[in-house]
Amino acid sequence: MADKKITLTKSDRVKTFLRSYFLLSSFSYERMQNGGVAYTLIPAIKKLYSKKEDQAAALKRHLEFFNTHPFMANPIFGVTLALEEDRANGADIDDAAISGVKVGMMGPLAGAGDPLFWFTLRPILLSLGASLAVSGNVFGPILFFVLWNILAAAVKWYTQEFGYKAGTAITDDLSGNLLQQVTRGASMMGMFVIGSLIERWVSINFTPVVSTVKQQDGAYIDWSKLPDGVKGLKEAFTQYAAGRSIDVNKVTTLQDNLNQLVPGLAALGLTFLCMYLLKKRVSPIVIIIGIFVLAIVLHVIGLL
Repeated sequence: MADKKITLTKSDRVKTFLRSYFLLSSFSYERMQNGGVAYTLIPAIKKLYSKKEDQAAALKRHLEFFNTHPFMANPIFGVTLALEEDRANGADIDDAAISGVKVGMMGPLAGAGDPLFWFTLRPILLSLGASLAVSGNVFGPILFFVLWNILAAAVKWYTQEFGYKAGTAITDDLSGNLLQQVTRGASMMGMFVIGSLIERWVSINFTPVVSTVKQQDGAYIDWSKLPDGVKGLKEAFTQYAAGRSIDVNKVTTLQDNLNQLVPGLAALGLTFLCMYLLKKRVSPIVIIIGIFVLAIVLHVIGLL
């Protein structure tokens, strides 16, 4: 390989990193993200090639079909920068080699991006933000926004730097099982997080009354014996805090019995049903509408 005379500085790579956020700004169903790829690489191409015709040729070879996860495109950009740098310094690297590396990497990285970002990081951060938001804390959505963008930026930048420094050697890692292990681990973590949130976020309450039992004296608040005014309210709160029931009758619903057996059993069953329907390729829109209609019907007949 020829000695390098032109080197992409960290400032040049930062420009590529910042422009990568606009990967989806130019999108077509014919060549997908090719316009965003060319836009991302423009500063590096101008630095590496002084002649206009060489710049045009470089941009033309990066206007071919390209499609991958937007947050996982940066290691491809890093490798591409290394290949273009070597080529600009006289290395025997043709268009097919650069194209082959891009095509070979974009598929596996697209498969790794979904479980890592959409199925793992996003649910975890959303659950953290939502937990604060439901309690009235305004920092809930702010926390999600800040953490999400920091993690996404860190992944994009460090994977781009790894790709640039590794060059074509990164394809050796992709041909092994490293990427498969990362994908599997991310999928398992995402399923664990989603599973742990089922009982909390999926709420089903069966309202039919199973039994009504009159309680013994002293087990409930006798409202007729409470003093009037503020003193009566204070006494009622005191007795309720001590464990007395509000009503003379203890009402047990179907949901109370289910909670004694397995809390969240109905929510878990609904989740498994949705998973089964998705596996049968039922449209998510159909499932959502079906749940709405079923919930309304069950509420009208008094089951929910």
